[in-house]
Amino acid sequence: MQITKVHEFAKAIIMEAGERIRSSFSEKWKIETKADANDLVTNIDRETELFFIEKITAFDPSHKILGEEGMGEKIHSLDGVVWIIDPIDGTMNFIRQHRNFAISIGVYINGVGKLGYIYDVMRDQLYFAEEGHGAFMNEIPLKPLEAISLDKAIIGLNATWVTPNKKIEHLPMIELVRTVRGTRSYGSAALEIVSVACGRMDAYISMRLSPWDVAGGVVIANEVGAIASNLKNEPINLLKQDTFIVANPTIHSEIINHYIQLKYDNQ
Repeated sequence: MQITKVHEFAKAIIMEAGERIRSSFSEKWKIETKADANDLVTNIDRETELFFIEKITAFDPSHKILGEEGMGEKIHSLDGVVWIIDPIDGTMNFIRQHRNFAISIGVYINGVGKLGYIYDVMRDQLYFAEEGHGAFMNEIPLKPLEAISLDKAIIGLNATWVTPNKKIEHLPMIELVRTVRGTRSYGSAALEIVSVACGRMDAYISMRLSPWDVAGGVVIANEVGAIASNLKNEPINLLKQDTFIVANPTIHSEIINHYIQLKYDNQ
C-alpha cells in the first residue's frame, strides 16, 4: 500500500465530508437515541459514514471499514488495511452547540496505526499524523511534549468519575482533581486526545470508549510522545470497548498507579 497516496486521499475526503457537515446546518436533522437518552445519532452521522464507505470502497475495495454507525463491515480482526471511522465524534455537541465535534479516522495495517486524522469541523483544523513522520495541525508540525509535573497538569475528566459510581473508586479521583492544576471536559474524545497531543491538556481519562473514539487520535498522540493505554496500563485493543487514558509520558504511570482503582473488570 502506498501510504502517501492513501494519506492524500484521506485528507481530501475528510475535507469534503467536513464541508457537507457544515452545509447540513441549513437542513432539518433527524435525531434518534441509541443506547440511552444521552447517546444520540443523526441522519448526518449516518450519511457521513456512508459517504466515507463509498469513497474508500471505490478507492480500494480490499480495505476494510469499521464505523461507529455500523454501516461498514463486521470486523473481527485488524488483519490487512482497516479504516476505523467516527463520522461525528461529539454528536451531542454537534446537535446542541454546533461546534466542539470532530471527524475521527485511523488507518491501521495489520493492527499497527499508520495514519491518524481528527478534523475539528467548525474550526477547520485538521490534525493528522503518519507513523514515524510526526504530527501536524493544518501542515504546522506539533512539538514533542515537554515534561510536566502532575501538580502543574491540566487533565480531561468527566465530573461523573469524582462522584459515587459503579466503575471507579471516586475518592482517589477527588484527590487527583485536587492535585492537578485544573480539569476540563469537552464532550468529544477525539478533540480531548488532540488537546493532549498539542499540550493544551496533559492527560485525558475515560471509563468507556470504543475503537472509533480513539483510533485516529492515538496515532497522532504517539507521534508527539504521549502514551495511550487502558486504565490497567495495557495496550489499546481496537476490537472492543474499554477504559482509556492518554497522557504526557511524565505523568501517565503516576496517574494509573496512584489514583486509578477500578471497581470491576472492564473487559
